[in-house]
Amino acid sequence: MTLNQQQEELCSKSRWDFSDLNALFLNCTLKKSPERSHTEGLAKISRAIMEKNGIATELIRPVDHNIAFGVYGDMKEHGWANDDWPHIYEKVKKANIVVICSSIWLGEKTSVCTQVIERLYANSHLLNEHGQYADYGKVGGCLITGNEDGAKHCAMNILYSLQHLGYVIPPQADAAWLGEAGPGPSYLDEGSGGPENDFTNRNTTFMTWNLMHMARMIKDAGGMPAHGNQRAAWDAGCRADFENPAYR
Repeated sequence: MTLNQQQEELCSKSRWDFSDLNALFLNCTLKKSPERSHTEGLAKISRAIMEKNGIATELIRPVDHNIAFGVYGDMKEHGWANDDWPHIYEKVKKANIVVICSSIWLGEKTSVCTQVIERLYANSHLLNEHGQYADYGKVGGCLITGNEDGAKHCAMNILYSLQHLGYVIPPQADAAWLGEAGPGPSYLDEGSGGPENDFTNRNTTFMTWNLMHMARMIKDAGGMPAHGNQRAAWDAGCRADFENPAYR
């Protein structure tokens, strides 16, 4: 069973309707499918809570796809023969919630995770129908697993990157599991204690509900208010109450 008794009870007592929301999990493991991903094991808890509450979820392993390196939306226009990122970004655009998942190597997020964030940044110039940057109103979070310290460092980098692109980061938008330093069992391995770890389960639960609540509030409000944050209006000369002291 993916969810424990407390998590099941929270879902059963929910009075909110999240059924018109969807979430995308980008599992930046270095392992191609169908190899077991410990990070994906942790993501399953968050997905299960969301799905119990009617949210449609999807998980993608970017490593399974031919994603070009670079900071343009479609790298086929810049010398690459193949680039699956435009197809993945279509899913990003439709998601109310995006959760970046990564394991830790040498205290850092994976190289795949760095590449995904670079490609998200490549689309940061796009605008929505209100003239804001396209990712305004999306909610972001992250999940981390590893056998060495660095979870908070990875989360800080990922969550900073997401908010810089326009994502809303709710309270406690990250959760992690860490095994003992050095070689040892990973999250899903027998004897790791990972799936039973109360601290990790609590933080994963809080993160998931915070993501859902924030996405619900933003959608009900019609998105982020479009005043003072419209790239299109700024380029057209509107300054949204901004006065340049040089002109006083």
